[in-house]
This record gives sequence, structure tokens and C-alpha cells, in this order.
Amino acid sequence: MVSVEPFDRPLRVAVLTTETPHHVRFVQKLGEHVEIVRVFEERRAPSAEFETRHPFEEARDAYECAEWFAGRTPRLSDAAEVETYRDLNEPEAVARMKAAAPDALIVFGTGRLEDAVLDVAPERIVNLHGADPEKYRGLDTHLWAVYHKDFRGLITALHRVRPELDRGGVVMKAPIPIHRGMALHQLRKANTEVCLDLTVRSLEMLRDYGQFISQPQLYVGRYYSFMPAVLKDRCVRQFQAFTESL
Repeated sequence: MVSVEPFDRPLRVAVLTTETPHHVRFVQKLGEHVEIVRVFEERRAPSAEFETRHPFEEARDAYECAEWFAGRTPRLSDAAEVETYRDLNEPEAVARMKAAAPDALIVFGTGRLEDAVLDVAPERIVNLHGADPEKYRGLDTHLWAVYHKDFRGLITALHRVRPELDRGGVVMKAPIPIHRGMALHQLRKANTEVCLDLTVRSLEMLRDYGQFISQPQLYVGRYYSFMPAVLKDRCVRQFQAFTESL
């Protein structure tokens, strides 16, 4: 049985993620609040049968590097000790997670995780998910919210990880701050700052109460896959029109 006693020592946390500017920033800032015992980097490359890359994503990466890293390209190894695997479900990766003995696993941007990973820290593995999982599950969820002009759906949720994709109980969620004139390439930076806040507050909950307190999801959100590049043109236009009207 998982202990629900408060922790009487600093939490030891492992982060499961990929190497992008916003994930590096997240790890860097999270390390100011808790001990990050290891970052487990996934190099699995999801692929679609159609073009998904869009110029706004290049602008997004450049913007984040300029805002956070003085224009240089950051590495996860700049922020924490890193172990890299193609797939975090590999037996060696799971064994190394167990050996690290983290109090909690924070998942940010990996592929689907199997039961072996979930068993590393039962009831103490949580995932950062873009948009409300009761409406949007799967991939590119913030973009799909923008595509549907569901700007109130631009939130971030931290939820428990369960075998059913994006179906775990929600620990916390919060809206992403949107300001007048904001461009779509700036959205991920704002989202990352919300992700950090939710994670820090949720880890404080775990420390103080010995568990992540969550609410079950009542609805099963629609599953979305990769957004084609041609649809991202529409997202750029609709997001700009929305923020110019604020």
C-alpha cells in the first residue's frame, strides 16, 4: 500500500520528458524547488503520414531560446543529470527509474507509458496535459482548441497517469494567461510557466499530505492526433484575430 504520510524531508523527483527549449526551462526552474534525481529523456520520434511542421514552430523555438537562454540552444544536461532512451518503456529505462527511487515522477511530453513505468511510483506519477483532458485527449491539444476557436479551453491540467490515455484524475488545472496582441508562437512559453506553477503546488501537496489529491474525470474527451501543417495556418490566423480583439 502506498504511504499517505507527509514527507519529513525534501522530495526527490524524476522528470520524464524530451529535449525542447520549454522542457529544458521547466526542468531548470523545477530544480529550484525540489531535488531532481534524474531526467529520463525520450528520443522516440512520433511520426505522421502527412506534413506537420509549420513555420510558426520555428518562430516559437527561436522566441523561447531568446527569452530564456539568451538565444542559445539549451540542453537538458545543462539543468540536471540525464539518461536518454529511445523509448522510456524499455526494460533498462524502467530499471534505472526504479534505481533512482524517486518520490514522484513528472511526465511532460513523452509518448504513451506502459504499466511497468507506472509501477515505479504507484499513485505518484502525474502528467502535464495541454487543454482540458475531458474535452481534448491525445496530441496537439492546445492547437486543436485554437482550431475550434475554443479559447476558454486554453488551460493546462496536471493529472494522474493511468493506463487509459489522459484519463487519470485531475490534480490541478489552470488557464493560460493570454494578452492582447499575443501571437501563437508565444503560447507555449506562457503554458510552460503555468506547468511549472501547477507542478510546484502539486508537489507541495504531495509533501504535506503524502499523496496527490485528485478529482476523477467525468467525461471522456475526444482523442486527437497530429495536426496537419495546413490546418496550423488557420490556427495562427484565428489566434491572432482573438488576441487582437482583447
